Amino acid sequence: MNIYSSISQNKFKTWLIMFLFIIFITTILYVFGKATGYGLSYVGFGLIFAGLTSIGSYYYSDKLVLAISGAKKIKKEDSPELFRIVENLSIGDGLPKPDIYMINDSSPNAFATGRDPKHAVVCVTTGLLEKLNKTEVEGVIAHELSHVKNYDTRLMAIVAILVGFVAIIANFFMQSLWFGGIGGRDRDENSNLQFIFLAIGIVFAILSPLVATLIQLAVSRKREFLADASGALLTRYPEGLASALEKIAQDKTPVKHATNATAHLYIENPFRNKKTTTWFAGLFNTHPPIEERIRILRSM
Repeated sequence: MNIYSSISQNKFKTWLIMFLFIIFITTILYVFGKATGYGLSYVGFGLIFAGLTSIGSYYYSDKLVLAISGAKKIKKEDSPELFRIVENLSIGDGLPKPDIYMINDSSPNAFATGRDPKHAVVCVTTGLLEKLNKTEVEGVIAHELSHVKNYDTRLMAIVAILVGFVAIIANFFMQSLWFGGIGGRDRDENSNLQFIFLAIGIVFAILSPLVATLIQLAVSRKREFLADASGALLTRYPEGLASALEKIAQDKTPVKHATNATAHLYIENPFRNKKTTTWFAGLFNTHPPIEERIRILRSM
């Protein structure tokens, strides 16, 4: 496998998953509408709520993430070498230099956030600079800048909104059953058919939030592979990132301020003590297995 084929494959797989996600949501809406007899009108409030949430997420999610993470903006004199690395790689990738933040934490890790390259932020822990050499730090920063260039933070915000929307419409449907909201204006004359849709709708309402979350995590894992390949292309030295991931994996110290809401942003799972041993449990990981990422990088 070469770098270019890896980038192409992961882009294709991401958009295939997104297309299937839209089909999934459309199917849910159709089933819920047929089951209640109200068509799609009952999800109007959900659409409004999702729209307001998306606007808030678009403009303020990065500030919230930085506040939750305990990150502080730094100046060039605080870490001259880090600034030079970020500046040089940004120029090489044709990106505006992002703001640089730091978390006072001994666990080596990093993430990027921001709605677009002009409003991007790269954040590293103090442990990353202490435990990795310059080449390895360059690999990590190239990975994070690739997230910026690939608009991954925006994509994951959109996916998060879609996941939230699925939860909203599933909740609306269950509430409509509880309050006797079946048999509305568009009630199907064939009661047997409506009963079938009702049964399917109940199953969908129970399972759809779980399925939507699994899709969200699948997209997150594919974007990590894509950022690995794009970062390796930027530095022209895959071993730098592979070695960095190896050191990060060997350090078992969790990131103190990481939460379930921000875990997917980090270059590697910040909850180091959480290891999965089965393929099913692996479906709930925010990141692909680090051993696989290292293997792919070293095969490029």
